[in-house]
Amino acid sequence: MSASPARIAAGIPETNCSLFWRIDFNCGDPVAIVELPRVDRVRSVLIVRDIEMERARKTARVDQVVCPADFAPSDGLSGDRETATAQAAAECLRRAGVTRVAGHRSTPLIFAEMLRRAGIELDCELDLWVHERRQKTAAEVELLRESQRVTEEVMRLACERIARAEVRRDGVLIHEGVPLTSEAMRAAIDHWLLDRGFMNLPSIVAGGPAGADCHDRGHGELRTGEPVIVDIFPRSHATRYWGDCTRTVVNGEIPPELAKMHAAVCSAKAAATAATRAGVTGEAVHLATKQAILAAGYHMGLPAEDAPLSYCAMTHGTGHGVGLDVHEPPLLDLRGPELLVGDALTIEPGLYRRDLGGVRVEDMVIVTADGCINLNTLPEGLNWR
Repeated sequence: MSASPARIAAGIPETNCSLFWRIDFNCGDPVAIVELPRVDRVRSVLIVRDIEMERARKTARVDQVVCPADFAPSDGLSGDRETATAQAAAECLRRAGVTRVAGHRSTPLIFAEMLRRAGIELDCELDLWVHERRQKTAAEVELLRESQRVTEEVMRLACERIARAEVRRDGVLIHEGVPLTSEAMRAAIDHWLLDRGFMNLPSIVAGGPAGADCHDRGHGELRTGEPVIVDIFPRSHATRYWGDCTRTVVNGEIPPELAKMHAAVCSAKAAATAATRAGVTGEAVHLATKQAILAAGYHMGLPAEDAPLSYCAMTHGTGHGVGLDVHEPPLLDLRGPELLVGDALTIEPGLYRRDLGGVRVEDMVIVTADGCINLNTLPEGLNWR
């Protein structure tokens, strides 16, 4: 056996995107992949339920597909699926003469326990597949581009509906005769995406002061003259790749202070985008955002307990990686790592003020050797009428 380590990764591909990325096979039950080094290559063994074997043999990116019964230990397999898969993975390694294995960081603890019982030491390989997943292929970029295209279509629908809504005498927005609420707008977004083969985590439709908390999903009636942050991040059922886009919309007259905040956010997004290229760090991109925000007269960081309601600041990092997960490495924030060609990133500066609300504008970009490619085409403005 070569000196390179044997490796193991395990979990449910439906929810473990690193595992799905490695094996290119999806199912809702526990699986394990064991990589066994040989002198000239690595042999990969995928352990799945017996009813999944035929499908896996057609599509999984592995050398061999087996089921737990093929590697039953001497005392038999558990009746619990996850335990049986862990037992079989340990037995597969034991029969191959492995006494020490490197594991992916998401591998469930039950696999560590079964390896321990088999006399096999487990090391956590923290960076296993991380850089490989970050460097999106041309095919992956096209899948992201399509997800972002669909995201922008529903974003336009949402922002135009809010901007063009009628206004009740008390300032509440009215759509088709009833008050337009954050909840109703989220439902419309969900239904539109479902019809096009996308699933959607609850979108953010946060109007007025609710938008001052960057992760408040919003609630209740939307009102004219107030900012509404719309943040939509759907995943394609067919490809599993995510879109992610944020815009801010105002129905009616735009308050001057809100227009000033919006200009600062767009300036910060432009500075961050200009700073993005392979070889610079995620921290450097975030510092470009910070410099633009401070230059516009605003703050960085959460307000102190005694800060006035008018305290206005950017309270989060500049962005994050996106792909098979909506939040992937790298971060565009303090201590963010060096960017790689093929990184798919969101760039999403924002400003938040508790007595007014928030403004955030977000695009998705692909890192290149000398810059980045912006996958967004929507306008950035507050007026969507």
